[in-house]
Amino acid sequence: MKHSSLFTLACSLTLVCVAVGSAALAGDREERAPKRVDRAAELQAVVRTERAFAKTSSEKGTRAAFLVFIADDGVLFRPGPVNGREFLTAQPERAGLLAWEPTYADVSRAGDMGVTTGPWEFRAKREDERAAAHGQFMTVWGKQTDGAWKFLIDTGISHDAPAHAPPSLSFASDFRQNTDRDKLDHDSVSLERNLLKLEREFSKASSDDAVKAFELYADTDARLLREGHFPATTRDAARKLLPPRTHSLTWEPTAARASRSGDLAYTYGTYELKTSSSIAERGHYTRVWKRKPDGRWRFLIDVLNPLPTK
Repeated sequence: MKHSSLFTLACSLTLVCVAVGSAALAGDREERAPKRVDRAAELQAVVRTERAFAKTSSEKGTRAAFLVFIADDGVLFRPGPVNGREFLTAQPERAGLLAWEPTYADVSRAGDMGVTTGPWEFRAKREDERAAAHGQFMTVWGKQTDGAWKFLIDTGISHDAPAHAPPSLSFASDFRQNTDRDKLDHDSVSLERNLLKLEREFSKASSDDAVKAFELYADTDARLLREGHFPATTRDAARKLLPPRTHSLTWEPTAARASRSGDLAYTYGTYELKTSSSIAERGHYTRVWKRKPDGRWRFLIDVLNPLPTK
């Protein structure tokens, strides 16, 4: 009887252990399984955050708004790249009103990196009827560990007053909903190393023929932001903003950062525009890249910020 009872008890304990182990394995598999990301919802969240950013600027001032929405490692160009939070903390609040509105947006498949761009205008006095300056902004957003969106890069260009109202908000032409089969985790170090290599290859191609190089590396939705010009959102418009074959446009990347899903990234660095006999322009560039379904990277937004001439 004792042996029978011990055998029964042993069997019961074994069944309990198996059940507990199976449940633990199932929970582990569930935890490791890729979580479905509602990309449409994340895209709308990025747009709402950009608009909240602009609203805060209107209500509390530009500096205050930037300090609310900038990530701790967010970058501004003043004129070179600086830690934005540290820079802004040391600055006084600026008088006037800076207003803006996103007209284009995209987000990574992992829902952890987004980009917005659109027009801005500045009024020296809030009550001024007309704006004193106009331009285009480009903001790269990163989702923080607490779920909030903060900007990682903020840059832009200025141009003349537009003759028409800005276009309505649009999204990437290849935007789609994620599926559970999407791989959302990539080796960020390798990705960023490859992006820096890609930038140097792009620069080499541009040194020979900028127009041909940009057409080779440009995304379908690619847009160019150049100081003093309206944004080029078509291939024909972009060609007019690129240097002629008598000039050489080259650059050296200094930083790259990719989304967790490895399909959206940004780079920045320095550039030079040379003629046959001299350097015509120097400055800093920022570029947003998008990886296509075939695995190839194409640039989505390209911004040049020339250094002031002496």
